[in-house]
Amino acid sequence: MQFIRNLFSWKLSSPVLSGLLRAFMWMLLGALVLSLLLWGSGMSEQDLSTYTYIVHGVAAAFGGLAAGRKASSRGWYQGALTGILYGIIVLLVGFLALDSSPAGMDLLWVLAAAGISALGGMFGVNLQKY
Repeated sequence: MQFIRNLFSWKLSSPVLSGLLRAFMWMLLGALVLSLLLWGSGMSEQDLSTYTYIVHGVAAAFGGLAAGRKASSRGWYQGALTGILYGIIVLLVGFLALDSSPAGMDLLWVLAAAGISALGGMFGVNLQKY
């Protein structure tokens, strides 16, 4: 019984890893919602580009929120680092799976993810106090 309690009480000690895990969980949930929207409606894949940016923004924000909440201070730093790593991992997956070459807009996208995640980290540090 103690083994089961220890298994389910496992926590990440790093704020950045915790934020990345939370961000990818939100991204998977958003991808599921978008795929159901695509399946159930008459939309095409080209119509979903705006929604994918929204899903990535929400995922980065909640990842930064989780990283800031886990950190005791410097939530903006932990959140920004989480956003940068999130953006780089998403770009790497896109590069390896879809054979898309990195462009100048991708750097802007990573910086936007870092900014959104840093804002989430600022909110996350302040949520820890209450």
